[in-house]
Amino acid sequence: MSLNTRLLCVLSALIISTCLASWLIFQRVTDTIVERWGRDVADIEVRYDSSRLLQAVDREIGLSRQLADSPIIQNWAKHPDDPRLKDQAIAEMERFRLNFADRNYFVALHTNNAYYFNNAANEYAGKQLRYHLNPQNPADAWFYQLIQNDMSFHLNVNPDENLGITKLWIDVLVKDKQTQKILGVAGTGIDLESFLKNIVDLNKAGVNTLFVDENGAIQLYRDTKYIDYASFVKPEGQKNTIDLLMARPSDQQAIHRMMKQLLQPTAKHHVETAFVNVEGKRQLAGVAYLPTIGWYEVTLLDLDVLLPFRIFLPVAGVFGVALILSLLVFHFFVRRIVIRPINRLDAAVRDFQAGGEPPLHLPAAAGELGRLNTHFGAMANAVANQAQILRDTVESRTRDLQRQARIDPLTGLLNRRGMSENLEEAFERARREEARFGLVLIDVDNFKDINDRHGHPTGDAALKAVSEQIGLHIRPYDHASRWGGDEFLVTLSPCSGDILNGLSDRICRAITENVSINNNAVTVSIGAYLVQSGDSMELALQEADRALYRSKAAGRNRVFIIHRDTLPPENGSSCV
Repeated sequence: MSLNTRLLCVLSALIISTCLASWLIFQRVTDTIVERWGRDVADIEVRYDSSRLLQAVDREIGLSRQLADSPIIQNWAKHPDDPRLKDQAIAEMERFRLNFADRNYFVALHTNNAYYFNNAANEYAGKQLRYHLNPQNPADAWFYQLIQNDMSFHLNVNPDENLGITKLWIDVLVKDKQTQKILGVAGTGIDLESFLKNIVDLNKAGVNTLFVDENGAIQLYRDTKYIDYASFVKPEGQKNTIDLLMARPSDQQAIHRMMKQLLQPTAKHHVETAFVNVEGKRQLAGVAYLPTIGWYEVTLLDLDVLLPFRIFLPVAGVFGVALILSLLVFHFFVRRIVIRPINRLDAAVRDFQAGGEPPLHLPAAAGELGRLNTHFGAMANAVANQAQILRDTVESRTRDLQRQARIDPLTGLLNRRGMSENLEEAFERARREEARFGLVLIDVDNFKDINDRHGHPTGDAALKAVSEQIGLHIRPYDHASRWGGDEFLVTLSPCSGDILNGLSDRICRAITENVSINNNAVTVSIGAYLVQSGDSMELALQEADRALYRSKAAGRNRVFIIHRDTLPPENGSSCV
């Protein structure tokens, strides 16, 4: 065998062995890149999906709590046979129905087991009493289980056999504010099909989202046959859990281990990830806990779909060509042009693999290795840029969602949630500094008549005009909110009795003089209370509400003040 033949054989063996080794290294590097990218995407996707779910249900939960806390509902629940209280309660429920997203409500009374319901079509107007719950009926077990467990709030997917509907139900206990006695359950239902379509099943290729409760029972999933309806009353062992999606016990244990880990105090707002096999395919599972509703959000990512290996093949091809050319000029080019650039490229890859910044400017090299450097740099930058874009998008949407969660979209003022946070800060500051501040509760007079007579768009315009006048006449460091449908709450801090009197009168007069419908002035009733440093939030709100009641009882379009700066401690005045 000639030297040339032997050299060609050696060179061929070197080429084959080098290409094989390079291919294995390339696979490992790309697998590492894909895995790191997948974990970033899983984290972002889980947070994004969780934000969308909470955005959809937070408002409904808040309204359900308001319905359950309504004095009218609670007073009627204590005396359900009083026809006058019943009429008032039905009117209150109907007012809430128009505010719920799906325009429906339910109220179930513990005293007589009566179940009231009306839907978006107002199908049951005048006959809201649909049926009576029966403790012996398994379909009604949810009601008695909620009361027995004293669960103030619960979220579940459950079919109502009497009404023939299946919804995502928001259940809130109706409790007497003084005795804490359970009077019933109130809430609303969200259409399951549209909810799944808009929140869960977004038809993203390679992305599968589901929500499970603390026991792993599936609550929301695009394939409804897996949903565990009425899981709240089912015994363990009979529930459709997330284990149904995974055949291997090790994968089931991995999911439950992540769920348990997320309950630790150090795991707040954290996302756990792990690779599991779902329906025979290896997928990356991201899990987050949503403490406000007691559910877990699980996102399954098929990385073979999201980032298929074939997109790396051009880079692999360039790499192979560069190796073959470099070996053909073995003695001269191996050390000077191949080994040195490859070593530097390897260092850059390992640095990127270890979490370093993408190599924007790789060492200079000629020919194919130069193009390889360019392609790898472009690929690494593209991966990093995509991850950064996703992170920026989530951060932006999270900020928007946080703002939307605190701002009333109609008036631009704080909503009840935003004002509640502000009140907590105000009371804490008052206790810390032994200072006082003012609470001003404003209610639009005869607002229901405005809506009924002129329509809801006119009513909305009136609310916006009232909110503008409030904003014009409070100080820059005061806070105003839309507290309820036609109620506004203002905090004045710092505040004295004179400031409270003056600002309350000025707001009342400004609204009377500047807000009108068809040349008819829109008036408000105002109840105000000067909060002392030792007052609780509940006491202060009750005093402001009592002052508002006195203002309405005195004929509306007036201000009634409760404070201790002057004698008498209570006084009222007309806005005319």
